[in-house]
Amino acid sequence: MMREDNVRDLLGITLVEERAGRAVMTLTVTDALTNGFGITHGGVVFTLADTAFAVACNEDERITISSGADIAFLAPTTSGDVLTATAVRRARRGRTGLYDVTVTADDGTVVAEMRGRSHTTSRTLTH
Repeated sequence: MMREDNVRDLLGITLVEERAGRAVMTLTVTDALTNGFGITHGGVVFTLADTAFAVACNEDERITISSGADIAFLAPTTSGDVLTATAVRRARRGRTGLYDVTVTADDGTVVAEMRGRSHTTSRTLTH
């Protein structure tokens, strides 16, 4: 999945850790990723969190997709900041999963909290 993720490449999102039910991703904020107020665009923060969520919930050969997500933006960041998204599985029953993602700045400040809901399909990855 990550090899074909064009948005990850476009934004410069890096995979730091991947294991069943957990993923850690980083992104360095550039001027191009800030909004008119000079702070990191909320869509960029969400995309980083969503990417970590996607990696964490795709634990096996079955394709798992998002069925929904909610995010709370807690602190602004600016160009030059390194953001880290840590996604952790909270529950997985049948085809449904629940994952929490914390996005932090390089100084440890919590930037955002996201809760994602996953749905495992009957499709499998082809290599």
